[in-house]
Amino acid sequence: MKTLLIIDVQNDFMPSGSLPVPDGDKIVPIINGMQHKFNLIIGTQDWHPRNHISFASNHEGKSNFDEIEIHGQQQTLWPDHCVQGTEGAEFHPDLNTDNFEAIFRKGTDKNIDSYSAFYDNCHLKATGLASYLKEKGTTELYLCGLAADICVYFSINDAFKEGFACTFIEDASKALDDDEFKKLKKEMIAMGIQIVTSQYI
Repeated sequence: MKTLLIIDVQNDFMPSGSLPVPDGDKIVPIINGMQHKFNLIIGTQDWHPRNHISFASNHEGKSNFDEIEIHGQQQTLWPDHCVQGTEGAEFHPDLNTDNFEAIFRKGTDKNIDSYSAFYDNCHLKATGLASYLKEKGTTELYLCGLAADICVYFSINDAFKEGFACTFIEDASKALDDDEFKKLKKEMIAMGIQIVTSQYI
């Protein structure tokens, strides 16, 4: 089964949001226009409690984008974003979600961040997405969304480790840091991840 995983196309990651991804809104019509090419479509949402450990506002004396250590790992401190039940956590209003078979939410535990759609950053807790996709018979997994260098990248890594044949849709994704993503693309190619644009699906 050919499956599309649309990652975190949410208001707070748009140019007017609290954690804007440059040109994040430009991918919405591309994602809408290719949905008919897939048998199964899944969406994900960052869905943080207000007191989430990754928010700089919850660490006295710290600023947005500072780096600290949590659970033995480096953690970027982010602006408050995608807080549960807020407008910022909702999907972009123009994103067609009618065809979404399911929505998986991540980052719900206040004590640990979760970039990947499959696991938290320490791989302590699964979202259940891998089991769901396997039960549905997913053989080809295509990934896109925001941000390409963070949540999409970590999701691709975990999907690959779970044994899925992964394809990254480049024009349906945008990175927070383009220079960083150029390096990550080389890693993905070395892993055997296919990189395509939507017109070649």
